[in-house]
Amino acid sequence: MRILLVTWEFPPETVGGVGAHVDGLSKSLAKDGHDVCIFTLAAPGIVEDQVVAGVRIIRADVDLPWFPENDAVGFVSSGNHHITALLAQLDDWHPDVVHAHDWRSAWAGLTLATLCAAPLVTTFHSTESGRHGGNVPEGDPASIHSVESWIANVSQRVICCSRFMQREVIDGFELMPDQVHLIPNGVDVDEWAPNGVQQRNMLVLAWGRVQYEKGFQVLAQAIGRLRGRVPGIRCVIAGRGPYLPELQSQVDIEGVSDLVHLAGYVTDEELRLLLHEAGCVVIPSLYEPFGIVALESLAANAPTIVARTGGLAEIMEGTEASLMFEPGNAKELATRIERVLMNPHVSQNIQAQGAEILHARFSWDAIARSTVSAYGTARAEL
Repeated sequence: MRILLVTWEFPPETVGGVGAHVDGLSKSLAKDGHDVCIFTLAAPGIVEDQVVAGVRIIRADVDLPWFPENDAVGFVSSGNHHITALLAQLDDWHPDVVHAHDWRSAWAGLTLATLCAAPLVTTFHSTESGRHGGNVPEGDPASIHSVESWIANVSQRVICCSRFMQREVIDGFELMPDQVHLIPNGVDVDEWAPNGVQQRNMLVLAWGRVQYEKGFQVLAQAIGRLRGRVPGIRCVIAGRGPYLPELQSQVDIEGVSDLVHLAGYVTDEELRLLLHEAGCVVIPSLYEPFGIVALESLAANAPTIVARTGGLAEIMEGTEASLMFEPGNAKELATRIERVLMNPHVSQNIQAQGAEILHARFSWDAIARSTVSAYGTARAEL
């Protein structure tokens, strides 16, 4: 099958889970013998098409300096024209299915599917309504919500990564349940696994797109409670995003600027080194449709603590693969961090259980096969 994946976010320029998902899915699809192409944005230092692990990657140079910085929706919609124009580089190659990822690929996804007479499949990794607790503010959030609803309803099939997201999409966009497939995220264990025995220390690590709903401010509050209780504790929060200035202010207000370092963007290699050093990883999200960072943490064999919310709860509830806490509860989070860092047998049990569920549930090979099945039902309806 010829498969065209369309994504605004793809390595090496990625700040969330979408790029990692498309990367892992595309490689497994290609390994299974499918002809896979990715349309995405240009990245620094990459000026030509690439073929990586059998996947052709074509990038659009989206440079729109005439757009005001605060017009995110306008910039993305216009940028999608550049992505659509990449079709001219494929000569006579036309996809059997077009698979778009999130609202930022909506316009290009539908246009490419129409031009190629192919079905459109859209994966939602999150929704604007979910990010705002079900109440969508005016302005960009309302516009993004409208785009999400539109692309969900014109797609032949929709994919969600968790039951939590599946319910959110069906109810929020008024879709028929049989139109929405549940296919979890996955992770490349070999990519994240440590080499040999790791010497972990009192480092608390968190990473991801820096937005309010990621809950990093709760982690900063928890670290403040642990001063004096956990000798040598320090914390690194890696990632970029619109909430970064406010998060720095929260760190300063909590008086933990000597303990909490906001590292900004880190490469995958730098992140792996941090993961292999960390005494625990914390995923403090207030809202999390799935939480691919949790899988990356488990793959790195890092003791993991997660908020009991959304897709994170689905992954971890009923297992011993992590400790859990109520979203937003800094006091409870501090207790969990202290327990992991100060009790080696607790962290060792978490590591063992994490490795077990990772291999059983979240391999990319199984996820690729399920995705191809969704493609088949979409093609049958066209």
